[in-house]
Amino acid sequence: MDLHAWVWFATIGGLLAVILADLYVVARNPREPSFRECLGWVTLYVSMAVVFGLAITGLAGGRYGGEFFAGWITEYSLSVDNLFVFMIIMSRFAVPRRSRQKVLLIGIVIALIMRGIFIAVGAAAIARFDWLFYIFGAFLVYTAYRLVTEKEEEAEFSENIALRMAKRVLPATGEYHDSRMTTKIDGRRVVTPMLIVMIAIGTTDLVFALDSIPAVFGLTQEPYLVFTVNAFALMGLRQLYFLIGGLLDRLVYLGKGLAFVLAFIGVKLMSEAAHHDGVRWAPEVPISVSLGVIAGTLAVTTVASLLASRRAARRNGPDASASGGPAPAEAASRPHP
Repeated sequence: MDLHAWVWFATIGGLLAVILADLYVVARNPREPSFRECLGWVTLYVSMAVVFGLAITGLAGGRYGGEFFAGWITEYSLSVDNLFVFMIIMSRFAVPRRSRQKVLLIGIVIALIMRGIFIAVGAAAIARFDWLFYIFGAFLVYTAYRLVTEKEEEAEFSENIALRMAKRVLPATGEYHDSRMTTKIDGRRVVTPMLIVMIAIGTTDLVFALDSIPAVFGLTQEPYLVFTVNAFALMGLRQLYFLIGGLLDRLVYLGKGLAFVLAFIGVKLMSEAAHHDGVRWAPEVPISVSLGVIAGTLAVTTVASLLASRRAARRNGPDASASGGPAPAEAASRPHP
């Protein structure tokens, strides 16, 4: 795609306007949103992504439109998997329920900025070193292998380097002060746990981006599409957190479905790299096939998970049904790279 600079500026400006409007809504009335409100926002963000994908199809052609939709579905599914870790972080830092919207939104903005830098570096590296496709592909296959073979254990949150440095460098108080990120104690300006947990969510998301961004690069090598795919996947994640929080524990096969998708993209990436290097027997996989495999796998995974959870609830009685399915330890969550 040969894009003028104004297209990038217009896209980033439009996304920024949406994020600022979202932030205004949260700041004006901090609370835990209702199911109806979350459903409306998620529907809006999904519709925006679909309209954007259709616009790409109409303006740039079916190939690029297909690449956007394949990347967006993959990234959105992987982002849903991240929500379980966000829940653990919220619990670990004992974030007040009325402040969780603001924590998620600012954390997601931090994540989007860091992903943008990651995408820019990755695009520049790929343009210069073609052999990186083999590394990306092998890494995705390895991640899929870990998802399938690792034993299910109670998910834990471990502090990364950025978070440990922030806690060490920033003067902080151990108490929340409404939804404020800083406050004054004895005339000294200190940060509250709100800022620390925002950093935790933003930097933890970057860890998961180490496999999701290469997965999108496996579907499209256009930096513009990789960036917009990530932006549309992250926007609305705040509302999705409240909308399907109880459903996450029931998606017991989500990890297996994501493992298959990552393995498929990894093999596709290595095969196409070999094809471009003159290996004739290595096929190029059309984007239409990729889109069908990804959407079909996630659809089957979701239906199978809900049916399995329903059967488990019937076997275990009303207590299991009330809890919404299997214990959190059984929920799918990607291993940290």
